[in-house]
Amino acid sequence: MPSHDVLIIGAGLAGQRAALAAAEGGATVAIMSKVHPVRSHSVAAAGGINAAINVADDWRSHAYDTVKGSDFLGDQDAIEIMCSEAPAEVMHLEHIGVAFHRNATGELDLRAFGGASMNRTAYVADITGQAILHVLYEQLMKHAHAIDRFEEWFTTSLVVEDGRVAGVVARDVRSGAMELFAAKNVILASGGAGQCFEPTTNGLICTGDGIALAYRIGAPLMDMEMVQYHPTCLPENGFLITEGARGEGAHLLNGDGERFMEKYAPNKLELASRDVVSRAEQTEINEGRGAGPRRDGIYLDITVVPRKRTLEALREIVNIGKDFAGVDITREPILIRPGQHYVMGGVKTDVNGRTPIPGLYAAGEVACVSVHGGNRLGANSLLDTLIFGRRAGEHAAARAASTRMPSPSRAYVRADESMIERIIRRPKEGARRVSEIKHELGTTMNEHVAVFRDEPGLRTALAVVHRLKAEAAVAYIDDRGTVFNQDVLAAIELGFMLDCAEAMVTAALERKESRGAQFRVDFPQRNDAQWLKHIDISRNGDGAPLVSYSAVTFTQWQPEERKY
Repeated sequence: MPSHDVLIIGAGLAGQRAALAAAEGGATVAIMSKVHPVRSHSVAAAGGINAAINVADDWRSHAYDTVKGSDFLGDQDAIEIMCSEAPAEVMHLEHIGVAFHRNATGELDLRAFGGASMNRTAYVADITGQAILHVLYEQLMKHAHAIDRFEEWFTTSLVVEDGRVAGVVARDVRSGAMELFAAKNVILASGGAGQCFEPTTNGLICTGDGIALAYRIGAPLMDMEMVQYHPTCLPENGFLITEGARGEGAHLLNGDGERFMEKYAPNKLELASRDVVSRAEQTEINEGRGAGPRRDGIYLDITVVPRKRTLEALREIVNIGKDFAGVDITREPILIRPGQHYVMGGVKTDVNGRTPIPGLYAAGEVACVSVHGGNRLGANSLLDTLIFGRRAGEHAAARAASTRMPSPSRAYVRADESMIERIIRRPKEGARRVSEIKHELGTTMNEHVAVFRDEPGLRTALAVVHRLKAEAAVAYIDDRGTVFNQDVLAAIELGFMLDCAEAMVTAALERKESRGAQFRVDFPQRNDAQWLKHIDISRNGDGAPLVSYSAVTFTQWQPEERKY
């Protein structure tokens, strides 16, 4: 049985940064991912990473912008840590080989991003996540003697003994073999749950695995109602057109050719916070001023950006426009609309990534330290993964020094083997395919738990989720083999997604106000007197979500009306 001081589930930016930090702290480390690490969803992050590097900037300004962007639901102690540590983290990345774009004087170039009071987004064209991910993976190779890698291993359950996490059970995707891994500490870094929605900007691997695994062993979730819709996605498939396009000066136009953001955010225009821009777009569409053949989109006009600059700084979306929309964005506007992009909520942690369950940590999109609150600012996600991935790795390594290695029973493996065998043996008669259930879940969430919400729609969504949970329990698969059996994994992932969706809808119903990404048309005002608090979701003894509340942490900034 493999055993490690620190076992990290997920090999995106949060996971790799945690692994490197834990190894530097002297721990024995393993990192496990259901895909090859450079296929982690961090590779899709395009626009950049925020840090107050400019001599005219200050981390307190970055922190205030983040607090305001969160609609004052973000915990300010965590936000202060993230923003104050950001410059050193970005410089560390630059020193280990991330080739950030530089300006004519040789300094790091900084682009504008939504909700920011000044340019503070460092970037590598529009492939920033990919650039950072590859450099961190090179560092993993450099530390191969200290970090064991289990690539293409799928975690099926967390192991808990004596009230603390003792390891995981995982399946080797290549062979189907099951294995028990002992660990003093487990760090969840497995990303978000975007596949609960259809369409989504998220990759097929973003199925809420870590969120559901933690939830099932008693860890609370927080802010799950806060689901971000990105303003600029391709209507057909949800492909992301980076916020960097608007940072470079692109305009949003309705079907009448109007630059409509002047009505909704007269100061920041297209660079207001994402929730504000997405609602503005959806309002234009709903009121009949949409663009495109069906009037259900908005035009993003990048032709106002010099063509040379577009080809230099936005080359990836030039290709996306041509390949997936048949549009040359340097010569004509491209049709976009809001699309599901990010989950602000997740496994509740402190600023060191700790959950209430001893030995269990979380970092990145799987976690909710609540630096994003009700709305994440663009280019704060990469920063979140790196700062809190590092802090979780450091803390877990230090804890390992005074913790004994557990010896969990192989009964956990036998239980998961039996679970998988039951999935494989399910009869086809009267059952639905996993893919059909997933599609209905995604379209339901996109219809009722999107930019605008109301109680009837949310109750409809919750009823559908409950029905789909029953159908998923008997859903059938075609592949009965072991080698690269993606059908089995999809069936398990479907269960994870349904747990996440149930928590999202439950929290959205509970929050009877509009704040950040949660806009209730039946409660259209922000209500600080009653709802300036986190909604926590735990699992009761029957497996149903249980609602409780926790206080928002304030340090420097009191709530105010949020205007852009």
